[in-house]
Amino acid sequence: MSTISRAIWRRWRSAWRRWSLWTALIALVVSMLVTMVWLAGRYEASQVQTRLERDAADAVSDVRVALNRNLQSLQALHASDPGLLAWEVEAAELLRLQRELVRLEWRDNAMRLRTHVQTPYRALMWEGGMRENSHSEANQACSTARRLSAPAYSGSYYQPHADGLGSELMELCLPLSVNGRASGFLIATYSLQSVLADMVGASLTRSQEASFTEPDGTRLAVLGASRRGTRMFTAQQLLDLPGTTLVLRLDTWHTAPSVFPNVLTALVTAMSIALVTVVGVLVRDNRRRLRAERDLGDALAFRKAMEDSLVTGLRARDLQGRITYVNPAFCEMVGFTAQELLGYSTTAPASAPYWPPERVEEYRQRQAHRFAGSVPPREGFESEFMRKDGTRFPVLIIEAPLINAQGLHTGWMSAFLDISEQRRVEELSRASQERLQATARLATVGEMASLLSHELNQPLAAISSYATGSLNLLESVSGDQPVPSSQDLEDVRMAMRQIARQAERAGRVIKSVHDFVRRRDQAREAVPAQQLIEAIWPLVNLQARKLGVSVRTSVEPDLPPALCDRTMVEQVLLNLARNAMQAMDDPTITPRVLDIRVRRAASNGHSGWLEFSVADGGSGIPEEVAKKLFTPFFTTRPEGMGLGLSMCRTVVEQHGGYFGFAPNEPRGTVFTFTLPVKI
Repeated sequence: MSTISRAIWRRWRSAWRRWSLWTALIALVVSMLVTMVWLAGRYEASQVQTRLERDAADAVSDVRVALNRNLQSLQALHASDPGLLAWEVEAAELLRLQRELVRLEWRDNAMRLRTHVQTPYRALMWEGGMRENSHSEANQACSTARRLSAPAYSGSYYQPHADGLGSELMELCLPLSVNGRASGFLIATYSLQSVLADMVGASLTRSQEASFTEPDGTRLAVLGASRRGTRMFTAQQLLDLPGTTLVLRLDTWHTAPSVFPNVLTALVTAMSIALVTVVGVLVRDNRRRLRAERDLGDALAFRKAMEDSLVTGLRARDLQGRITYVNPAFCEMVGFTAQELLGYSTTAPASAPYWPPERVEEYRQRQAHRFAGSVPPREGFESEFMRKDGTRFPVLIIEAPLINAQGLHTGWMSAFLDISEQRRVEELSRASQERLQATARLATVGEMASLLSHELNQPLAAISSYATGSLNLLESVSGDQPVPSSQDLEDVRMAMRQIARQAERAGRVIKSVHDFVRRRDQAREAVPAQQLIEAIWPLVNLQARKLGVSVRTSVEPDLPPALCDRTMVEQVLLNLARNAMQAMDDPTITPRVLDIRVRRAASNGHSGWLEFSVADGGSGIPEEVAKKLFTPFFTTRPEGMGLGLSMCRTVVEQHGGYFGFAPNEPRGTVFTFTLPVKI
């Protein structure tokens, strides 16, 4: 082959290589672009579908919760065995509040209509004969409810309106019983369109269409936005109800996925990678020349700059253990100069000057193990060094083989970190964290146990007492008087109301305990002192009669109301009154008088506080007990938990007041606390 032919061949080969590189780059960019567009579209579609499925599940959950809440409201209509007129009033109020309910019927065991109430919001054309038909949805739902002994729903049916339109309705049949015997049925009629409007979150229907469908796909009620897009996504969730099943369907429309920002990012990244690859291929032949032209002075200056800026100590050793390099940070760490350390062998009989004498043998064995070829872990290990002045300090050592440019192992490179300050901070933090955790656990457990045990006892005891009294009244009815008198019924009603009031009080106590333990801001209100005493008077008087204690109260006239958390302060008064009466539970103590007083606090000229005092005539508090009285879990009673007085003081201090005690004259103890007044 001639010289010209060889030149042409080389030129053609060079041109082919260049064009092949550019062709590969273009193919790579196009393939990456197409792939990213497809992946972005799939990802956005999957995100839309996942979000729609989650919204459908949330909507079904909302509907189920709302139906259960309505069921509780319907059960409450017959909680007190009302008359027809009272039932109609309460049912009409329920229909006014719950727009999804369009009709309520009270029927007897034979499905005969006793009374009914219709919604005021829509006029429906009810045909009585159809509802009395044994095959009507109401009768079928009640048959299912009678069989299950539980509420049951019917299938949906169409009911026309007076205005010519119509609604898809569904019946709920609730069995009624009196003293364990069936007494009839309560039939509630739901409008499926209103269920969608009131029970499904409004945010779902702004961009989505919600509908109830039969299992075969027939739409019963539709609510939501109009179609806005070219692509539809659908999600369905079953709403299983006793006696029937509905399908909640959500539809949404979207335009084509907007993938341009994703594709632009991917395109720039792919083109950058491709360009770097092409440039790397093109400059491969110039690397030797760039290495030869590297300036030794710049390398030394760069190394010096690194040495001076590093805070990590660096040390290099050769394969014989001689120190070949140390940076200024290492010299400052151990207190020796570089001249004193360079050339020093850590394997010589004389140990390294920064090794503690008592650990020389341990370090030599570790060095021998290292030089035998064992590769150290890259995560490092801890050790102890000694400064030139003899002080010890902990270090973290990270060692790695030192490999030269030819790939040969020429020694070991070590990095050192002084972790003295880190160890000190960790120790302080650990000790502080342990103390805080122990204190928090003790406080939380103590407050929760105290509040639940002490505060719930009073309403629960009251509930038990009223329930026992009600049973006694019912059992007192003689055989020849099967119908109780009106006075007996009134007493039973009064007891039931008291039971409900005390149960509500127990609920407030639990909520107040929850807020108290979580240290939330308490809801404070202006409460007259007389109301606080009147609230606890029935419970205090009940226990006083059992123990034979006389209760006296005294409230200074024209007192401003106290600004406090009513429930918590009532519990404080109850605990102090109970403790005072228990302190006088001794046959030798006479008379037994509990004295509760409220007056304006006049100490130190502070007129913005009320002073509450609870005094007893017991045997008093011994000096050794007084020192531990507010200590958590300290108690003098076998059945006590030792947390009541600690809780009382915490509640008063949360209000900014003072809580204390002193001897009572001529005998006993008086507990005193202060509360701020509403200015």
